[in-house]
Amino acid sequence: MTRELVVQSKSSLLELALLEDGRLVELHQEESDVKLAVGDIFLAKITRILPGLNATFVNLGQRKEGFLHYSDIGPQIRSQFNFLESALISKPNNSLDSFVLAELVDKKGNIKDAFYRGQSVLVQVTKEPIATKGPRLTSEITLAGRFIVLVPFSNQVSVSRRIKYNEERNRLKALVEEIRPKNFGVIVRTAAENQATEELSKDLKELLKKWAKLLEKLPDASPPTKIQNALTKSFSLLRDLLNESFNKIVVNDALVGEQIKNYLREIAPDKVKIVETYKGKIPVFDHYKVSKQIKSLFGKTVNVSSGAYLIFEETEAMYVVDVNSGHKVNTNTDQEKNALSVNLVAAEEIARQLRLRDIGGIIIVDFIDMKQAENRKMLFDKIKGAMVGDRARHTILPITKFGLLQVTRQRVRPTIHIETSENCPSCNGTGKVRSTILVVDEIEDDIEYLYSDLNYKKLRLVVHPYVEAFLKKGWYSPQMRWFMEYKKWVTIQSDLSCTITQYLFYGGEDNGLIEL
Repeated sequence: MTRELVVQSKSSLLELALLEDGRLVELHQEESDVKLAVGDIFLAKITRILPGLNATFVNLGQRKEGFLHYSDIGPQIRSQFNFLESALISKPNNSLDSFVLAELVDKKGNIKDAFYRGQSVLVQVTKEPIATKGPRLTSEITLAGRFIVLVPFSNQVSVSRRIKYNEERNRLKALVEEIRPKNFGVIVRTAAENQATEELSKDLKELLKKWAKLLEKLPDASPPTKIQNALTKSFSLLRDLLNESFNKIVVNDALVGEQIKNYLREIAPDKVKIVETYKGKIPVFDHYKVSKQIKSLFGKTVNVSSGAYLIFEETEAMYVVDVNSGHKVNTNTDQEKNALSVNLVAAEEIARQLRLRDIGGIIIVDFIDMKQAENRKMLFDKIKGAMVGDRARHTILPITKFGLLQVTRQRVRPTIHIETSENCPSCNGTGKVRSTILVVDEIEDDIEYLYSDLNYKKLRLVVHPYVEAFLKKGWYSPQMRWFMEYKKWVTIQSDLSCTITQYLFYGGEDNGLIEL
C-alpha cells in the first residue's frame, strides 16, 4: 500500500488529504488562527465544582469553560499540585529525580476532595468543543512523540495493545525501563515496534526538551493561560503515520513545505526527500482528484458499487447508516447471497467513511437482513478487519438478527461536514427566478441592441424548448415580427440544458457566443 499526503494551503485554512493507493481515507482541516486544539496544555483555574456529576468546570481563558471529570484527573494529581505550588513561584528543576511523588488518589473518590474553587491546575485538552459542550479535559499531562508518550509524575511503563507479540512487548518494556528518567512514566506506541534503542532514546530526549520548555513558562504564568500548543495536524499526521509505505508528501505552498521538511529532519531525516512542492496551474486537490472524491463521499447519499448506496443521517444522540442494495440484484443467486454481497462491499466503505468524516460517538448501521448466522459472522469479521487501520479507539458489537451493527468510536473533535451540493444556476441559491412573463421582453431588448447599436448581420438565439415554441407560434410570431422590423432573420434553436428563463445569443463571423 502506498500513502500520499496532499496538503492544500489557502489564506487561513490548511487542508490535508491522506490517500491510500489513490483513495481518500482521511481529510483534515486546520484553521491558521485556531485558539484551542486537542493536546493543548493550559494553566487553568477551577470555577465550579459539581458533586452531582463528580466533575468540575475549568476556566481556560476561552469562550467555553472546560469540563474535567473525576475519572480524568489522573492518579498523580496530588504530585502535580505539590510540584505546581513551587513551580509557579520559582523556576523548577526539569528533572524529577529528587521530587517525592505523593500518594495516588482513589479511583472512586469524590471531586470535592480533589479540588477547591479558584485552584490552579495544569490541564490538557482531550476533546474539542462539540455543539454546546465545552472542551473535555484531563489533568494527567502527556507529551506524545513518534514512538513513545511521556507521562510526568509516574513510574509506570505500558505498551500499546496493538503490538501483539509478547516477545516484542517484553523487549520494548525492558528497553524503556533502562532509558526513562525517574518519575517519568512512558507509554510505548504501536510505531515503536521493531525500533532500536537509539530511535526510542532520541524520541525521549525530544519529549524531555518539550517538558523543559513547558516548565520555563510556569513562573511567569497567571491562570488562565495556554502553556503549550499541540502539534499542528500536518505534523501530528506525519508523526503518527510515517512509515516505509509513506512515499510522497505534496504541498502547494513552499513555506508550508519547508516547515514540513524541518519537522521531518527532526523525526525522520531520510524522509525529507519525499516532500514535493506542487507548481501546477490547477489546484493541487483537483490534480490529485481529491476534490472529486470529496464531492462523491461527503454527501448524505454515498454510492458504493453496482447500484448499492449508503445513507448517512446524524441525530443528536447518534449517527445512523442505512445500507441499500439499489439496482444491485443478481438474478442468478438467491436473496441471501445478494444481501451478503452488498453488505460486504458496504462494510468496507462504512469503515472508510467513519475514518474520513471522523464520525464519533454511537453509530448504528442498518445492514440488509440476512437469515443465516454464518453470513452475519462473516460480515462482522469483514468490518472488524476493515477498521483495523482506524487510529481512533472503537468498539464493535456483533450484528443482531435484525441486521443492526452497533459501533462506538472515539470522538475528539466535531465531525467533518462538507457541503457537496451547489447553487442552482437558475436562482443562484435564492430559491427565486426572474419572472417568466418578462423573458420575451428582455430578449427583444437585446435583439434591438445587437442589431441597431452593434450592427450584427445575423443572430442565433438558443432557449428552452418551451420558449422556442412560444417564439415560433402562429403566422405573426415574435420571430416573424422581428424579421419585419429589422429585415434580418433570427434563427431560434432549443436546448434542454437552458432553464426556462435562460437564453444565449450567437453571432458574428465566427458564430461565437455573444457576451451581454
